Amino acid sequence: MSRASARGGGRVAHRLGLAFGLLILLIGLCGTGTLIGALVLDSQRDRISDRIRPAEIDNLRLLNAGISVQRSMRGYLVTGDRRELAAFRAARDSIPSFIDSVRGHEVADEGDLATQQRQIEAYLRVADNQAQTTPGSAQAVALTREASRRFDAFEVTNARLNDQLNEEEQRLEGHADTMIRAGVAGLGAALVAALAVAVYTSVHATRALTGPLRRTAWTLGRLTAGDDAARAEVTGPEEIRAVARSVNLLADQRDRLRAVEQERERLSTAAREAGIRIRDRLEVDYVLDASCKGIGETLAADYVFILLAGNGGSEFPVARVWSAERGLLPDEEQRRIPTLPADVVRDHYRRGTAWLVTDLPQYVSDTRRIPGAPGSFGTTGMPVGNRAAAAALGLYSAVITPIGVGEEPIGAVAVARTSADRPWRPVDIEIAESMAGGIGRALHTALLYEKESGLVDKLRALDKAKSDFLSTVSHELRTPLTSIVGYIELLKDEDTGPLSPSQLRMLDVVDRNADRLRSLIEDLLTLSKIESGAFISRKVPIDLRRLVASAVDAIKPAAEAASVTLEARCPEQPLVLDADGEQLDRVLMNLLSNAVKFTRGGGKVSVRADAQDGEAVLSVSDTGIGIPAAEQEKLFQRFFRASNATEQAIPGTGLGLTIVHTIVANHGGRTQVRSEEGRGTTITAWLPLTGTDGGAGPA
Repeated sequence: MSRASARGGGRVAHRLGLAFGLLILLIGLCGTGTLIGALVLDSQRDRISDRIRPAEIDNLRLLNAGISVQRSMRGYLVTGDRRELAAFRAARDSIPSFIDSVRGHEVADEGDLATQQRQIEAYLRVADNQAQTTPGSAQAVALTREASRRFDAFEVTNARLNDQLNEEEQRLEGHADTMIRAGVAGLGAALVAALAVAVYTSVHATRALTGPLRRTAWTLGRLTAGDDAARAEVTGPEEIRAVARSVNLLADQRDRLRAVEQERERLSTAAREAGIRIRDRLEVDYVLDASCKGIGETLAADYVFILLAGNGGSEFPVARVWSAERGLLPDEEQRRIPTLPADVVRDHYRRGTAWLVTDLPQYVSDTRRIPGAPGSFGTTGMPVGNRAAAAALGLYSAVITPIGVGEEPIGAVAVARTSADRPWRPVDIEIAESMAGGIGRALHTALLYEKESGLVDKLRALDKAKSDFLSTVSHELRTPLTSIVGYIELLKDEDTGPLSPSQLRMLDVVDRNADRLRSLIEDLLTLSKIESGAFISRKVPIDLRRLVASAVDAIKPAAEAASVTLEARCPEQPLVLDADGEQLDRVLMNLLSNAVKFTRGGGKVSVRADAQDGEAVLSVSDTGIGIPAAEQEKLFQRFFRASNATEQAIPGTGLGLTIVHTIVANHGGRTQVRSEEGRGTTITAWLPLTGTDGGAGPA
């Protein structure tokens, strides 16, 4: 910077300082004068409003009180009415307070105030004498003349006081007006002077500043338009030169920030692509391999280490190691790298931030503690095994980020470099944290998937074993049950000899329980077929009305034994379905037997079949115990039984409605349950119709 330009800059600054200083002084003087004038004017106004006008008002009140005394006394003397005396005394008693009020304002002439007080008191003494006389008497007339004379003197003095107060008020008003005019004139002169200074300053400042500022603004416009090479010319006064230098510094900083942002975008793109590759497969080994390679290549690292919690989180062994030169290291080399202490990983995870350690060689020569390091690394330094491994690999710096989900870490990701010439930049650390977070989530998901897959395999094996057991047991039970039923029939036919009535009753009990056992076995076999996928329907044209009639006839003895009314309603025209007759009969028998079983004596069970919108609508209703509302969604689950049925010890397996729902679904239909606890249940099934002619075969 030349001396001439420096002096020019100094002169502009000095001139601006003097001009603005003078302007500020004038503004301050104007403000001060205005404030003083306002205070004086306010004082004048306060004196008028707070003292003179109240004194005028109180003086007038004193006059009015005297007039009231005179008027009341004259009224008494003329009429003799004693009430006028009461008014006289009331007005007379108020006069001393008015005298004190007028005197208290301290604005009137004290001599006139004293004269007025003596005159009104003299009048009051005469008035008191008038009050003692008889109205119309010679004495009253004489006192009246005396009272009038004294009151007239009082009025004259009171008027003189009012004139004095009015004159003082007018004087103060005139003084205030004079001050206002003088203040306005002074303020106008000051404003003119200030305006002249402002014009002078603006003209000279414009000449000194406009050119350099215009050139600097042009440079800013070029930078805004995208001309990154544009720079401001450092010329003109020192202030403008400082602005130009600042513009150039900002342009240089923007170039650096743009380079950093471009690098961040590049790294973010690479990190996203690596994250997509990592999420391709839910396999722990694949996630580990892809994570090591992805984060290492993205951040140009020399080594990447991924540690996973082992032995319930008591240690964190190395799960994968990647080298920029060799790729994934063999397992035997990986196993030689020691684990990280658990306290280091946990403390690091609680901090929630990445940990950057530089100049590692100074910490591997001895057990020197690492400042700011988590856990024991920050208190006692690195263990011997970790120091030896770092020295063997030649590590110089590393960024370590813990990974986990929830309160406990599942491991850590360490990205290391072996050269001091490539320090870790803030953008590198930011991307490392971001990628480590994605790796942690991917590993957590893969570990969960691995555990769930193993659990699913175990559950499938268990379910298959259960299904095989049910099928085997059901088949094995059918043979002895068939033998039992056969011998019961032989005994009932009395082929082995006559039976007594009690023996016949016992056989009936055995026969009923054998039927229940056979029904249970059939349910278990059906359930086994459903679960194994072997449950199929052999469909032929069938009239639904015939199936309903057959099922009602079969269930009627049980209904009569339970004192339950059973009714059926079917249309006159056939309801032809393409269906498996045995399976639909099973549906009807399950629904009707359930309805009868859960209906108390005296109740009613109704079965209805009809056609509606191309579908057969089959419904079974009862007036039984109903189903709690909260449990109705679970009715079609295997082995589910309503809580009220369990509490009342009503027998059952919980398989009937499951089988009904499956059979109806296999026939392309749907099932619905409507129930109210204590009021009964209605189960409705919709099945597709194939016709309404009578061509259906027998049920």
